[in-house]
Amino acid sequence: MNYFSLNHKAPIVNFEQATVQGIAPDKGLYFPESLIPLDKLMLETIEFMSNEQIAYEVIRQFVNESIPKKELRKIVEETLRFDFPLVKLDERTYSLELFHGPTMAFKDVGARFMARCLGYFNRNKKNQKIRVLVATSGDTGGAVANGFLGVEGVEVIILYPSGKVSDIQEKQLTTLGQNITALEVDGTFDDCQAMVKKAFLDEELKELHLTSANSINVARWLPQMFYYFFAYKQLKPLNKKLVFSVPSGNFGNICAGILAKSLGLPIEFFVAATNVNDTVPQFLQTGTYEAKASTATISNAMDVGNPSNFIRIQQLFNNDIKALKEYFASFSFTDEETKKAMKEIYSNCDYIADPHGAVGYLGWQKVKDEFPDSVGVFLETAHPVKFLDIVEKTLPVKIDIPEQIKEVIDKEKKSFGIKNYEELKRFLKK
Repeated sequence: MNYFSLNHKAPIVNFEQATVQGIAPDKGLYFPESLIPLDKLMLETIEFMSNEQIAYEVIRQFVNESIPKKELRKIVEETLRFDFPLVKLDERTYSLELFHGPTMAFKDVGARFMARCLGYFNRNKKNQKIRVLVATSGDTGGAVANGFLGVEGVEVIILYPSGKVSDIQEKQLTTLGQNITALEVDGTFDDCQAMVKKAFLDEELKELHLTSANSINVARWLPQMFYYFFAYKQLKPLNKKLVFSVPSGNFGNICAGILAKSLGLPIEFFVAATNVNDTVPQFLQTGTYEAKASTATISNAMDVGNPSNFIRIQQLFNNDIKALKEYFASFSFTDEETKKAMKEIYSNCDYIADPHGAVGYLGWQKVKDEFPDSVGVFLETAHPVKFLDIVEKTLPVKIDIPEQIKEVIDKEKKSFGIKNYEELKRFLKK
């Protein structure tokens, strides 16, 4: 499997090169050159396979010769050391819980997978350090910090918007030390992301061997396909069509789901549920893509005004908006609607959803009448404890602090403040 740039002005690369480079020299995102449908027998017998077996079969064509089969199996096994349960809310609605990993967010899978791939690629480069530069709107930072902690030959620098992540999210990315450094940016997530992209293309920084751990990186993006196969495995005995509603910020997660469908996974429809950062819902209405400054919300991990991965979704549909709309819709919801949904879910189902999961639930509610014979799955992307103040103010609950959070909550925050790209560049060149 090789990868080309979506800007079509860069050389074709393999998985290792795409992972290490992060973004193509022409500023484009890397995309698989071809897709081989999965063996139909695998999908027919998926309920008898372990999650590790499923994940290996799904990912191996994308890695190909870059990592030997034995090593790839080991990476997959080490990545998936936690559960992905489905919780039934009613006869047609399920929550797919993706928060049972070490940082209690769905991004643990991609971060752990990518960290192990980079560790393998850097195994014989004793004197060469890879610097992973990542922007976060909340959960990416903690997942990447935890996933890469202590990985030999890899230094991680995380940019996050000051005052725009939750207290627990901030602790998860600023307290680990070792090879992890947090930069607190006076700005928004989009400012952080713009700085990261600019650094990758800065000729003066090429000697630093920078790469990304955002979902623009193929090794972070591709493993997110696993969730959809794991959900299908659990729901297959129902013999129902599936609709997935995905809380969406940078659109990497839902893009991975659409890629899973392209490999043959029988998914009927996708809903990209956003908060008031509605660039994609507006595009589907007007046909014009207009990036905008992001707005702060209670579902902060989705506070993205220019979602990087939407271009990959367009590529999967050959940039045909009519074809896209046959399998994809996107709706935005306000904070008030989100809180109302949290209350509704708790009152009707005795289930505590975090703000992002509640937005996913709203997306399913928006289309469920159009798919009367289908089951809806919304992705619960983070544990409610990560948004403790919002959840406990909205619902009559007191959330117990899980062990994963207790480990960091009392540690001292350590970050370095920066205001612009020039300050980031000076920091990197130190």
